[in-house]
Formats: sequence, structure tokens, C-alpha cells
Amino acid sequence: MTLPLSADKHLLVIGAASLDVVGRPFDNLQSGTSVPSQVRPSFGGVARNVAENLARLGLPVTLISAVGEDPIGRQLLEHTANVGVDISACLRVSDYGTASYVAVLAREGNLEYGLDDMRILSRLTAEYLKSQEALFHTASLVFVDANLSKPALRAVFQMARRARIPVFADATSVTLAPRLLPFLPRLTFLTANRLEATALLQDNIQVNDRFTALEAARAFIRLGVQIAVIALAEFGVCYATSATSGHVPAIRTRVIDPTGAGDAMTAAIIFGLMNNMDIDEAVRLGVSAASLTLSHPGSVSPQLSLESLYERLIA
Repeated sequence: MTLPLSADKHLLVIGAASLDVVGRPFDNLQSGTSVPSQVRPSFGGVARNVAENLARLGLPVTLISAVGEDPIGRQLLEHTANVGVDISACLRVSDYGTASYVAVLAREGNLEYGLDDMRILSRLTAEYLKSQEALFHTASLVFVDANLSKPALRAVFQMARRARIPVFADATSVTLAPRLLPFLPRLTFLTANRLEATALLQDNIQVNDRFTALEAARAFIRLGVQIAVIALAEFGVCYATSATSGHVPAIRTRVIDPTGAGDAMTAAIIFGLMNNMDIDEAVRLGVSAASLTLSHPGSVSPQLSLESLYERLIA
């Protein structure tokens, strides 16, 4: 499936924007005490990361999210606007602080524990989203993460249908992924990691390698999803459509920080599809974007560009 880019239309991205704090110990973690570590903050959130990556790739992007009326929220919006994202539809609220995510990595760089406070996303109500319906009618597509409530997701799908635009979604986490279950037949694009895919398939397929990931991707197609992408970290990415399926191996990368790698992959695949790439080439571009982000201590790599992605593919 290809999605030709309309120069006068934007990509609408809806979901989380947060402050990410990630800690990586210099030695093994120890229960009950602190250990010397490298700790870094950066601006994150699945939807915000996808929006920033898309903007860095040169696409026009509008973000709908919610932040607190606090210094972090103000700085987050300033940063996001400065990289080219339209933030005019973002909601500022006083009864919650800006969302936050705390990740504790293992010494090797893999995620050990993750904590998120996304309560502010409850302010992205169906009613607020409906007040922004005009944005759907000027968009090429809408992307959502599963931090949205079920009523808010339902409103997104209703407005997308009226605007005749496709809906792309990220499963976001094992806990949140099931929110997408009622909407699978209406999804143009779904991305998930192996645990999220297993949860979405209600444990009917246990995704643990490329073979079960391919089986799961094809299962999503049978459920009505048009393009399914399943990320397997160091084992690459599997994908399926009604016409084809395949596997793209990971690029060998020294992992500095895994946070945001999946969001970079998603954005690069969307970029590829919007520019008439076939699904295999688009996924390869996504794998390159994930590799670039893994090697950067932050949720989005400032080095992201189409040139840097192709350089990584041919290295």
C-alpha cells in the first residue's frame, strides 16, 4: 500500500507528550539501594516522538496532546515547535502536571523497568477532539497512540471516517494495547512490539521470534488491519499486508538508549509510505531510524534525516 503525499495536507498526530527520564547503571542493578548511573532527561511521549521524527524528515505535522501549565510543559511545547511541529491544537491544563516517563535500563541498555504518569491524557476527551475536527479534513492521515481513552479513540475513528483519511496506530504498551481491539478492522497501519502484539491477539499467538511475529502480523491482516508491523528489537522487524509479508533484520548497533527507537521506526515507515515506497523499503528505512535512535542518548535523534538513514543502510 502506498500513500502519496499531498503537499497541501498535514499529518495529524494525537497522543502523549511527556518528560522522559532514563537511567542506565554503570554496573548491575541492586535491589534496595542506588547505584552509580547515567541519568538523562529528554522530551518524549509516543505521539510527540513520532511527530518530531516526521518533522525532522520534512513532513508537515500537527500534534494534538495535553501538557500542564508548568515549566516542563512550556519547554516541551517550545522544543516541539522549534523542530517544525504545529502545536497550536495542544491543550494546556492546570489540574495535572505534564506527563512523565521514568525508565530504568539494565547495564546492557535493555529496558528493565518503566513507570509512566499519563493521567493528563484523560483531558484529551472525545469532546475536545471533536472541537478539532477541522484538522481531520485538512490531513493526509491521522496517527494515534493507545494512551487515548476508548471514547477518545472512538471519536478519532468517527472523524477519520467522515474526513475519509486512514488511521495509523501504535500499540504503546502491554497494558494499553487492548484499547485498540475494537478498532482493528478499521486500522490502515498498526505497529507493536512482540509483547504488545501478543496482548492484542489475546495470547492466541505468543510472539517470541521472527516466525511467530510473521504469524501474528498475518493474523492482524485477517482481523482487518491493512499493514501490520511487529518490532523484535535486536531480531529485526516483521511485517504483513494482504499481498505480502516479510522480515527485515536489525542493523548491528551499540545501544545507548532504547527509548524512542520504536517511535523513530514508525515515523520513518510512515515517511516511506507517504513517498510511494513499497512496504519492504519503508520498513528498511524504519529499521535504520531505530538504529540511529538507539545510538543516541535521548528519545529523538537530532541527526535524523533521510540522508542519515540511507547512509546507515549502506554502511
